[in-house]
Amino acid sequence: MNAKTADPTAPDQGRIVLLTTSHRVAPGLLSWPAWQALRTADRVLCADGAHPQLPYLREAGIRVDEAAPTAEELVEACVGGRTAVVVATGEGDPALTDGLARLAGSGRVRMPELELLPASYDLPGARLLDLVQVMDRIRLECPWSSQRTHKGLAKYAIEEAYELVEAIEDGDRDELREELGDVLLQVVFHARIAEEDPDAPFSVDDVAGTIVDKLVHRHPHVFGDETADTPEEVRAHWLRTKAAEKQRTSVTEGVPLGQPGLALAAKLHSRVRTAHLDVPLPSGEGIGYELLALAARAETEGTDPEAALRAAARTYRDAIRAVEG
Repeated sequence: MNAKTADPTAPDQGRIVLLTTSHRVAPGLLSWPAWQALRTADRVLCADGAHPQLPYLREAGIRVDEAAPTAEELVEACVGGRTAVVVATGEGDPALTDGLARLAGSGRVRMPELELLPASYDLPGARLLDLVQVMDRIRLECPWSSQRTHKGLAKYAIEEAYELVEAIEDGDRDELREELGDVLLQVVFHARIAEEDPDAPFSVDDVAGTIVDKLVHRHPHVFGDETADTPEEVRAHWLRTKAAEKQRTSVTEGVPLGQPGLALAAKLHSRVRTAHLDVPLPSGEGIGYELLALAARAETEGTDPEAALRAAARTYRDAIRAVEG
């Protein structure tokens, strides 16, 4: 039986609060319960003298002792109803927490009240900050990554995009998550390289800001006063705002000619059809013109000719393997 329950005259064992913070949130931005715990504590300790929170705590009038007590010492310091707040280090102070767990499990020591108090929380997307930091260090310290250029990385962006498409078509969730990360890496890598441009540098924040502005502007039915009740109306909004932004003189502008042939043909046909232009398909001899007609037909029917051909090719591959096996 716990001695604290058996003996009501025993001294109050106090309270230990393990205060955790996120390095992805600006130092000093702590929750109200965290500030309350800090201000009412009898003692505040932190084993890391360079902890980013310490200057802000001291500026707020919180005395912080730079100390790393053992579990036994911390328990003893709380006897008599005192409260000790431990500002956890980035590693989480495993020696202290493991020691407290051992003492609590032994049944031989009257333990203070133990509380884990998150003082700041990660917002959605917080791990992107980790990715930016890791990429920055790799760019500076890795012999291979430090020499890469936009042109040198271009082929990897194409490869990773195809691998992502394959993961989607396979329906493999684990593979999908990994390939999305590889595609994201390409964005962050190129943005990091762009920071070093002597004439027109930009950062990953500029990249994110640009796409945020574009999305807000092209969704007036979400962020503005317009309405859209169907996907077709949304597409009409998108095309109108895009046309006003780009001020293009031809519907072919912005269509990358380096994409696969079927996708290129379908995209051009989509631009023509959307713009209500009367442009008949060119006639000619050879398989190229036949494929162009098939791609246009697929686009009209709402089918991605590239995806359709890949699906057929995968079936063909399976048939080949079946014969080989």
